[in-house]
Amino acid sequence: MDIQGQVFALACSVAVSAGGAWWFSRRFSQARHLLDTPTSKIRSAAQGYVEFYGVLHDSAEGALLGPLTNASCLWWRYKIEEYTSSGNKRSWRTLESGSSEALLQLNDSTGSCLIDPRGAEVRPLTREVWKGSLRHPLGAAKTGWRALFSNDERYRYTEERLHAGQPLYAIGDFRSSGGGRQGLDIASAQGAVIREWKGDFGGLLQRFDSEGNGQLDEREWQRVQLAASLEAEDRHRRQSTQPAQHHLGKPREAQPFILSCAGEDELVRQFYWQAAGGALLCLAGALATAWLLGINSF
Repeated sequence: MDIQGQVFALACSVAVSAGGAWWFSRRFSQARHLLDTPTSKIRSAAQGYVEFYGVLHDSAEGALLGPLTNASCLWWRYKIEEYTSSGNKRSWRTLESGSSEALLQLNDSTGSCLIDPRGAEVRPLTREVWKGSLRHPLGAAKTGWRALFSNDERYRYTEERLHAGQPLYAIGDFRSSGGGRQGLDIASAQGAVIREWKGDFGGLLQRFDSEGNGQLDEREWQRVQLAASLEAEDRHRRQSTQPAQHHLGKPREAQPFILSCAGEDELVRQFYWQAAGGALLCLAGALATAWLLGINSF
């Protein structure tokens, strides 16, 4: 093997080892997060990182339509691929892909929670894959004899969906508003009110510039701060009387955000198998690297 070939092989073996180590670390860490996070009920859940089991319900925003099948659903993800061949090289090339961002409503025996699916690893129960001759399919997937004897294989379509009534395991960052659950940070709330008032500085002067000189002196500014404090307390009081609203979204830290129709046990089992695969890749890459370095030392 020439020098260039050896360098290329060494780079590939190092990359395989590093990639396997990263995949092992990622999947093993995700499995531990799932096992270490206790299951909570929506009504009594603490603020922060939580996991829920529940059932998907129709939300106030109404049902969506799958972009490829026009099937009614609550969430969708699709992909359109084209079959390409060049010499002995054949592969499927992705032409289009996307997923919906509408809020999901998860209900358990104690309440409901809205879920923002953006940034989540979604593992739906419904998945359809079929092929056709047009870039965009005309309706639902072919089934039965039509699919068996179809030779139109230039394009491959994949659509995944979540539907009302399906079970859902969700783990992510939980936040509640209303219902008297939020404490009042008076300094922060007062500052937010003052910033809002400064957006209409003319109106602010009209209310608090008693001398009419177009400026706020120290005494007038104290009145602004007092009024802003009272306004912040009043807003908090009004918000606390509203029914509690619960939201689940992507955590700010590097914690798993997963929405899955499969339960925790099945997910953990899959993650451990994938972590084992990553460890084997890392070991294979390390052995190949050691072997290549051993060749170069002689």
